[in-house]
Amino acid sequence: VKLVCSGAGAAALACLDLLVSLGIKRENVWVSDIAGVVYAGRKEEMDENKLRYAQKTEARTLADIIGGADIFLGLSAARVLKPELLKTMSAKPLILALANPEPEIMPDVAKAARPDAVIATGRSDFPNQVNNVLCFPFIFRGALDVGATTINEAMKLATVRALADLANAEQSDIVAAAYGIEDVKFGAEYLIPKPFDPRLIVNIAPAVARAAMDSGVATRPIADFDAYHQRLLQFVYHSGLLMKPIFQAAKDSPRRIVFAEGEDERVLRAVQVVVDEGLAKPILVGRPAVIAQRIERFGLRLKPGANFEMINPADDPRYRAYWTEYHRLMERRGITQQLAKIEMRRRLTLIGAMMIHLGDADGMLCGTYGTHDSHRRYIEQVLGLRRGAKTCAAMNAVILPDRTLFIADTYVNADPTAEQIAEITLLAAEEIRRFGITPKVALLSHSSFGSSAHPQAQKMQSAVQLINAMEPELEVDGEMHGDAALSADVRDRVFPNSRLKGDANLLIMPTLDAANISFNLLKAAAGSGLTLGPILLGVAKPAHILTPSATVRRIVNMTALTVVDANVERQRALV
Repeated sequence: VKLVCSGAGAAALACLDLLVSLGIKRENVWVSDIAGVVYAGRKEEMDENKLRYAQKTEARTLADIIGGADIFLGLSAARVLKPELLKTMSAKPLILALANPEPEIMPDVAKAARPDAVIATGRSDFPNQVNNVLCFPFIFRGALDVGATTINEAMKLATVRALADLANAEQSDIVAAAYGIEDVKFGAEYLIPKPFDPRLIVNIAPAVARAAMDSGVATRPIADFDAYHQRLLQFVYHSGLLMKPIFQAAKDSPRRIVFAEGEDERVLRAVQVVVDEGLAKPILVGRPAVIAQRIERFGLRLKPGANFEMINPADDPRYRAYWTEYHRLMERRGITQQLAKIEMRRRLTLIGAMMIHLGDADGMLCGTYGTHDSHRRYIEQVLGLRRGAKTCAAMNAVILPDRTLFIADTYVNADPTAEQIAEITLLAAEEIRRFGITPKVALLSHSSFGSSAHPQAQKMQSAVQLINAMEPELEVDGEMHGDAALSADVRDRVFPNSRLKGDANLLIMPTLDAANISFNLLKAAAGSGLTLGPILLGVAKPAHILTPSATVRRIVNMTALTVVDANVERQRALV
């Protein structure tokens, strides 16, 4: 490989040293600067650093040395590389024109002269932006975390290799959304990760830290890199701390989770993360050809049979067993044999529920399109309620800067009775404990500890009494205002004898309207869209209904939660 560099300042020489460390032969490196070719015996504008790249040659200009070059590295000035010079380079040349704000040659000019060229610049308005923001923050993160005494060559090489690995990985959903792209994968238009890629910190910082330790410059070696990786994830995903015990439990015992909308882009990207993290054994419902096409389109590494199982609604050997069982369950509720056959071909959530019912899967996620009711119908028909439960409900979590709040019932019961509210509270409290959190429950109302005789207020008062009788150890109180629930100081002024100590983390609302509106307001106004759920409570087996706005990260989080739910005995009585 022949490399020609325009520029011989500190940045250019540092880049050349790194490239030589990566394997480019020094004798194949040619350098030109403001005074011309760096050649042996040159006196003008020379120093010891340039001397190591001086060539024995009669060439004196960039034009004299660029012929046959495979790589052009520009760290000099605008318009140095002329189109006619570009034409003398070898086939498929790599052009790294990094001068700012105008590069040595503009990408469109370079493409016109050499359509086969692969081009990178420092500009964000063209593909392949080379920007030091891709590495500097994360090099320093890794170096500081191990107390490195210097930034050495090993640490820089580790950064390069981490960036290269990330460039070859599938595109991040966050990057796809930020840049309005969806089918980018490693190639001429995507040589280097984008600055918005959230995986940069979790890939580069550990690589740098490990290199510092291996090269002997770390004063505070990291003993547990898995724990370090999890800490870094919390910088990227604020849900990391909340989900930590759930992720660990899922990894310890992954289960078969069916994704009803297996063709959806977000689902496929989430499944890639699930496979990489070892959280679950995915089953995708969808057309094999469509899934394969989209895996290729999104640059994912998923392999059917190896990474996931597939069920084709149009052609699966279990079809007869599924529709027969569905007809048996529903024949006295208006489902004929013919309708059972039709439904089992077209209702993806029904297929997933039947897989769980017949033991072919352990849990399900659905709901990336459609309404909550339209999916819950099939879950209730096939899976039913757990023993002792008389209702199901939905709970969401919103992750705020200073706390995490769980809210119920956000999707199911429009105006629950006192008995239903008591049951929903117990189901929600049980689920919260899976996160390693002690539930502190407030039943909310427009009334504050008996200040109103309105039926809605009386309903919440009755629910508190029922809960206290059913689970006396649960820390719960109400009915109360929202500010009293979230501030012990406010509550103590209003009702100093409350059983609830500290701030509530589970808010039980009097109606679906109150719960859904509160959740969405908090999510938009204070939660930066960081949420978990909806978590479907009260169902006999784990099946959760997402929302059309679900992100990849939320799907990953809910997958882990579904695995944990699948490992818990759900058929025990509530009390």
